[in-house]
Amino acid sequence: MRETSSSRTGSVVLVGAGPGDPELLTLKAVRVLQSADVVLFDALVSDGVLDLVRREARCLAVGKRGGRASCRQQDINDLMVRLARRGKRVVRLKAGDPMIFGRAGEEIARLEAAGIPVEVVPGITAGLAAAAALGVSLTHRDHAHSVRFVTGHSKDGGLPKGLDWQGLADPETSLVFYMAGRTGAAVARRLIDAGLSQSTPVAAMASVSCPDETRWTGTLAALAAEGCPEAGDKPVLVGIGRVFARAVSRAEAEGRQSRTA
Repeated sequence: MRETSSSRTGSVVLVGAGPGDPELLTLKAVRVLQSADVVLFDALVSDGVLDLVRREARCLAVGKRGGRASCRQQDINDLMVRLARRGKRVVRLKAGDPMIFGRAGEEIARLEAAGIPVEVVPGITAGLAAAAALGVSLTHRDHAHSVRFVTGHSKDGGLPKGLDWQGLADPETSLVFYMAGRTGAAVARRLIDAGLSQSTPVAAMASVSCPDETRWTGTLAALAAEGCPEAGDKPVLVGIGRVFARAVSRAEAEGRQSRTA
């Protein structure tokens, strides 16, 4: 069937759904969800967030998950353009923040090339939500002068090539590795090889801010030896650095599962 264009061009808003807890959405994100005609949502967007979508809106799952049948990014881009050209108010709902490992740059470029108005509503990225849940200041002036968000997962499932391990091994930098469930041990070994102390505190979390949130704490040596505990199909976030010492000591005091070496 031939596509037809509406006399009124629609628009696309990339909205950050946050880490999972719907109460962490911004007021603007809720307003946009309440005015959408179509919502294209990722696999990691929680049901609680989807419950806030306007009842009359059409919700389409376009999630991409490792090892499963997934929508191609090009197909998602094309779908947004088609819907907007029909005059629809489209929301591209992404877990966390659209601009942090969310491929928003590719989507914005495609929409702009097609002449589609596009806006971004930021969300709370998992790294910041995890730090808040742990009571950790990622840039505590006594322990860290910078923070780095790093992807722990490449297209082939392993560690990304070309990472500056010497730079990452700076003891005064807080590291947050995203999607590091399968690569946590390799990350730890590379950092140790680059000179980071084996006793460096580590805190790993899955399902940040959700009812099934899981936490593990320990040292870089323990992570190198044992890797991240199994978290099913949930993405695992790993925090590494001196600032996480507080989370480790608190977990030990509360008798939570802790891993040390």
